[in-house]
Amino acid sequence: SPSPSPRLNMTVRYFIMKSSNLKNIDISQQKGVWSTTPSNERKLNRAFWESSTVYLVFSVQGSGHFQGFARMDSEIGCEKSQDWGSAGFGGVFKVEWVRKESIPFWFAHHLHNPWNDNKQVQ
Repeated sequence: SPSPSPRLNMTVRYFIMKSSNLKNIDISQQKGVWSTTPSNERKLNRAFWESSTVYLVFSVQGSGHFQGFARMDSEIGCEKSQDWGSAGFGGVFKVEWVRKESIPFWFAHHLHNPWNDNKQVQ
């Protein structure tokens, strides 16, 4: 029989994705895709294959809010997108937006990230 999929692991991973502008978030919500810097790709792909679900929580830098969250629906490929119009982004991957809503950081001030010096999540 075929070997089991590595995605059967029941762990759920969460990542905060910072965007430089709201336009990129709008494009992602309309097209169901995202692109990140190449330095993030290995970490996200590994989480995608080793976890049952990967959630990406989005925030525009300087906004003081989360703009919503999406589930990562594919690994990051080699195909680039011109949608973001900026050099420095890696491959495109599919996301499914679960919630599109502006949520102030203070709603999450009780959450701390042990992998980031126990700082507040924002």
